[in-house]
This record gives sequence, C-alpha cells and structure tokens, in this order.
Amino acid sequence: MSHNIKELKQEFLEYLEIEKGRSLKTVAAYDLYISRFIHYAKMQKPENITSDTVRDFRIWLNRQVSRRIAGQTHTLKKRTQNIYMIALRTFLKYLAKRNIKTLSPEHIELAKVGERHLDLISAEELRRLMGIPKNDDLKALRDHAILQLLFSTGLRVSELCSLTRDIDIDADEFSIRGKGDKVRVVFISDDARKAVKKYLEKRIDLDDAMFVRIGKEKAKGGDLSMDRRSIERIVKQCAIRAGISKKVTPHVIRHCFATDLLSNGADLRSVQMLLGHAHIATTQIYTHVTDSELRRVHKQFHNKRK
Repeated sequence: MSHNIKELKQEFLEYLEIEKGRSLKTVAAYDLYISRFIHYAKMQKPENITSDTVRDFRIWLNRQVSRRIAGQTHTLKKRTQNIYMIALRTFLKYLAKRNIKTLSPEHIELAKVGERHLDLISAEELRRLMGIPKNDDLKALRDHAILQLLFSTGLRVSELCSLTRDIDIDADEFSIRGKGDKVRVVFISDDARKAVKKYLEKRIDLDDAMFVRIGKEKAKGGDLSMDRRSIERIVKQCAIRAGISKKVTPHVIRHCFATDLLSNGADLRSVQMLLGHAHIATTQIYTHVTDSELRRVHKQFHNKRK
C-alpha cells in the first residue's frame, strides 16, 4: 500500500498533539522542520526516503545562511541542524511504529557539537541588576518584581507571562505548569515576595495577569497582558541601567538561578527538578560550577608536601 507523505506528516502532528500531549508550539516546530525536508527532497512517498536523501538535505542545511553580521556570512549552527535531524528521526520512528516502509531512524546520526557555554553575569553584576529599578512608581515596582521573581524561582519567560494574581504570594511556594505541560513547584524568596506584594498593592487595574503593561506600553485595544518580548525588553533595559555591557535576558537570570544553587551546595538532581528539566543531561550544562569548585580545591590542596 502506497502512502502520501504529506498526509502521514499531518497524522504524525496530530499524534504528537493528542497522544503525546505536545504543546501547539512544539507541534508547529515539528511541522516546520519536517515540511522543510519534504519540500527540499520533493518527497512524495515515505519509501523514497533514503540515507542519500537525508545526507543531501544535511549538506543543504549546512550551507544555509542564518544571518549576516558586519559583512560576514553565518550559516546554520550545528545545534540547529541537529534539531531538524531530531524532528525527522522522530517522524521516522512514528512511521516504523505503524509498519510503514521507510528509512530506519537508526540511520540518522546527529552532528557532533562543541560543549555548550552558558551566558552568565558575575555575582556583582547580578547584585546590581537585582537593585534595579529603585523608584516607587508602578512601572519601576513591576520591573523590580519581575527581576526578583525570575531569580527566586528560575522560571522560564513563558512561565512568568502565564502567572496570574490567583497565586498566594504570602506562601513560600506555588505550582507552575511548564514545558511539556508538566507541573512543578517553585519557591519564592523573601526579597521576591516583598517586591511582588509592593507592586500588586499599587495596582489599580482589574486584570488577572500578574504582570501587565503600563501606560504607553499598552497594546492596541488596551490589552494589558505581557508577552515574552516585553519581558525580555524590560530585563535588557534594567541591565543597561545597571551598567552591564553583556547581553542579559530572562534565560540568563534562569542560568544564574541554577548556578547559584549549585555553587552553594545543591545537588544536580534537585536543580533539575527546580528548573523543570525532563532529562538530567540538560541540567548537566551547569556542572561547570562544580568543576570550578573542584579546580579550586585541587589548587589549594594538591601536592602541598614540599
């Protein structure tokens, strides 16, 4: 029996959404990656997918221009190329599960990539950032509360945007539904609690969102809800005011949250749970913190009998 690959792709996307419970954003990403392969290879049937077809697609991906900076051309990063391969491999696994003849997913290997380096700011830069802004107007109180809550909880920016005023800010913890629709508990520091309470006490609007647009920030139609771009813009502006020349994003603060825990003795498994990582391998990018501590111990204590 012959199958149309576009129809199979649509069934696969529905499988991801319904059976696997993936978010619509994740499903859309899979659609993009697999559709790009189908379009490049002019693929009609799954049995036409071969190792040579995939190899040609990888070569094509490797030569795609992602951006031009200062006259220099930059191609797609190996990590980005691997995301395409992961999506295609997952699709092939789905086809194999349905006993549809196609290339075995085991034939797709990922490119080797260098060790991931984290974007971090120093403890002093973080201290200065947490001290911004210092005014008592509503916008300043909101921005300060955002920074404090990000560092206290390690929330993703999308998770922060989803918060409502239903949260009991007087409690030490609250539940958040994060990536993969998984629920976890996050904890609030005293500084974050005070900052959020002070901000909420000054609010006069009736919007349910925890953090809202103020004044000229309001979208057309008076929409008060904040998206990830508006949060990212706030963090960037606060970093500039704190005299930090590095690029600072909500995710950088999330990194600081994790490294702060590890450098103060937290174990990797606990940090994994607090960050909401599905796999501990994702959390292991933070082991450079413990590596640094081991380096200090080695330097301090090794070969001292001289």
